[in-house]
Amino acid sequence: MGALWIAHVTVTDAEAYGKYAELAGPAIAKHGGEFIARAGRYVQLEGRERPRNVVARFPSVEAAVECYNSSEYQEALSHARGASERELMVVETSE
Repeated sequence: MGALWIAHVTVTDAEAYGKYAELAGPAIAKHGGEFIARAGRYVQLEGRERPRNVVARFPSVEAAVECYNSSEYQEALSHARGASERELMVVETSE
């Protein structure tokens, strides 16, 4: 079963967050992730609005969690902490 990595983000420091984005992309790709939505147009229907929304597809929940816990992604994440407010989840797909 595949999985979706879904992030909802409010960037509070664009420069630091830019460094996160620069490092996160290769870390996600290394673990089989591919972006299918990245900061595109959205319509908030319920809940807290976050202006940056990202969805990446992974081969499995395990691959997505392994990516998150990897040293490469954690290095990227160190730049996002303090530079953003985020929610991140991994959801198994029914495919």
